[in-house]
Amino acid sequence: MEKLSRKGFLKVAAAAAMSGVTAAGLAACNNGKADSTPAASGNAGIYTPGTYTATETGTGAVTVTMTFSDSAITEVKVDTSKETIALAVDSAADFQEALMAAQSSEIDSISGATITSKAVKKAAASCIEQAMGLATTDEPTETVDDGTPKWLGTAPVIADSDIVDTFETEVLVVGGGTGGLFAACRAAENGAKTLVIDKVTSGGIRDDLGAIDSRYQKEWGTKIDKFDYITEMTKIAAGHIDQRLVRLWCEESAETIDWYGDRLAERGVELWHEAGGDDPDDRYIHFATGHSPRWTGSDDGTGETLNGAKVLTDYATGLGVEFMYNTPMVELVKENDRVVGVIAENEDGKYIRINASKGVIVCTGGYSLNYDMMEALQPQNLAIVGRNGSIPGATGDGIKACIWVGAKFDDTHSMMIFDRTALKPDAVPGRDQTENGESGFFSQPFLKVNSKGERFFNESGTYEGILHADEFNKDHCHYTIFDSDWTTYIQEFKTHGCSRMFPFPNNADPNIPYQAVESGMLPGLVENGFVFKCDTIAELAEKLGLPADTLEATVERYNELAKAGYDEDFHKPASRMWAVENGPFYADKFTTALLLVCIGGLESDEDCHTFDADRNVIPGLYVAGNIQGNRFATEYPIGLKGVSHSMAMYYGYVAGKNALKDI
Repeated sequence: MEKLSRKGFLKVAAAAAMSGVTAAGLAACNNGKADSTPAASGNAGIYTPGTYTATETGTGAVTVTMTFSDSAITEVKVDTSKETIALAVDSAADFQEALMAAQSSEIDSISGATITSKAVKKAAASCIEQAMGLATTDEPTETVDDGTPKWLGTAPVIADSDIVDTFETEVLVVGGGTGGLFAACRAAENGAKTLVIDKVTSGGIRDDLGAIDSRYQKEWGTKIDKFDYITEMTKIAAGHIDQRLVRLWCEESAETIDWYGDRLAERGVELWHEAGGDDPDDRYIHFATGHSPRWTGSDDGTGETLNGAKVLTDYATGLGVEFMYNTPMVELVKENDRVVGVIAENEDGKYIRINASKGVIVCTGGYSLNYDMMEALQPQNLAIVGRNGSIPGATGDGIKACIWVGAKFDDTHSMMIFDRTALKPDAVPGRDQTENGESGFFSQPFLKVNSKGERFFNESGTYEGILHADEFNKDHCHYTIFDSDWTTYIQEFKTHGCSRMFPFPNNADPNIPYQAVESGMLPGLVENGFVFKCDTIAELAEKLGLPADTLEATVERYNELAKAGYDEDFHKPASRMWAVENGPFYADKFTTALLLVCIGGLESDEDCHTFDADRNVIPGLYVAGNIQGNRFATEYPIGLKGVSHSMAMYYGYVAGKNALKDI
């Protein structure tokens, strides 16, 4: 337990004496936390004058800055620009006005922005605590008193009297993303009364869905050895996966992707298999598993472009599925060892209970927006991340709720990261940058050097390979260098997956066409100071802060190897060795990781059941998506395109079916 400092105690005691705060009110300052209510304001000497800042996580980073006199809050600034919901971003002025009027953190939540409201109130309370001198004498520890990890905490205690409404359903799906929407559709197709709740306004479905033996692959003649696939998954995970989950996905993923293709076709959208394009010289295994919808020109009937979430939400609604947005789950309800429902918050921030007679399917995603969890569970990965591209809501809430009812958490974890973040010269990767920074870049096997201006890795490796090599570089980063002919030689790179910028041999669209980079992304990066453009390598070295002689020598050596057609230094494939010699030249200062998801969840079986520590099934509780464990460990298998998204899709579908079965 945190201890209140002597200074903090005396300050609270003085405030209590001057404001008439009762003994009970003083006792409310538990664990060094301020009772940040209006009763604590308006009395001389309660605050130390100054400006204080605190940041909390909503759907993104929310920062509150407060200025105090000795007796009042005199100015409030709320920064919601990092939030991912438009209403939340636009509500900053409303939050500021409310905090000033209340002279407290206890303000009403804004309907439709409940998650942001909670973050604002929490950050405001922290500012008030700072101003009242409620510092702790001890550094925070990694665990609380009973050995529970600090990031986990304990389940909330909610009295029946605090619950304002109760709802009944058969299958409850928590989280309306990829796993959740597929689960809801499957449950409803089988006749279940189904309800979906989501903590934000809607979920999202990633493109790039993997599968084996889909009808689209058969049409192109793509054949994938399932044994090789399972072997590669196991190898990358160092054996820390349940092969049964991978095997079942290999056998049945085609049925699910074909089903999704039918739903897309009903809305006039084509699903394409990203076939071919292999480079025989590439030394890294990859499989042509990717499928992506061709959204260009699609219309939802109102003039808006379609997306996967819209397609499946509309389909589910047609089956009778109901949706409740801005309704975060607070905890799971367990009775007689069975999960029977959840306690959630409605749009007004009031507690509601939802009973699910058949089962609860938790599809709340990973924890890539929970920086405390990442620091505790994957510090080595967080240290090389420069930008967070997570879908809103991935804060680990579902993981914690499942653990609180006894579910077993994975012992090993991984991140899905890509070398796609250019940082400005004064920035370095890690928590501070990732939590608050913005940038972008594009993955290609260009020449890459360290802070000495020297090559240090085979640039044709997988995305995460060079990023982990950055762990041994100054500032955990590298520098990417290319010349004005880059659009010519990226055609010869024959990259696969989401780094490809030219159509696949079967005319499937790339994720990012080179034209978009050439006309928009690259000039924007140059204009905003993330990428440098110079006429000579020496000028580029000066901009990068690298030794010019060394960088020039490195480029000269690289060009010699490229023209010789053999990289005797790092054995990069000849097809990806193109000389850097035609100016102007380009380079970014810091190339670091783009984070998409954290992968590591609750242990489960092929039916999506969860287990307790003794491997006993927890009845009524199912998981799908990035919250499902046993599938990935140590590293995400980049060469197996779309496997994370597709497993969310497939096992969501499985969970929707199995939740109807009472065990």
